[in-house]
Amino acid sequence: MDTKYNFGPVVDDRLVYVRAVDVAELPEDVRDQAGGADQIYAVHTADGERLALVRDRKMAFVLARQNEYAPVTVH
Repeated sequence: MDTKYNFGPVVDDRLVYVRAVDVAELPEDVRDQAGGADQIYAVHTADGERLALVRDRKMAFVLARQNEYAPVTVH
């Protein structure tokens, strides 16, 4: 399985980053909405603007793709 695949051009303005966020680090009003979770996932633009907070990693990737973004994981 060493077949090359052309994924097309990478468009930097459509790239978003998904990272885990400790709920304890969020503002109180957001913590109240976390439903008892200790960790949730954030979707950010390259310049750090937070676009969304979601309950799990899979949902973060689905949400990004549904909005025509190319998600990548950041640690």
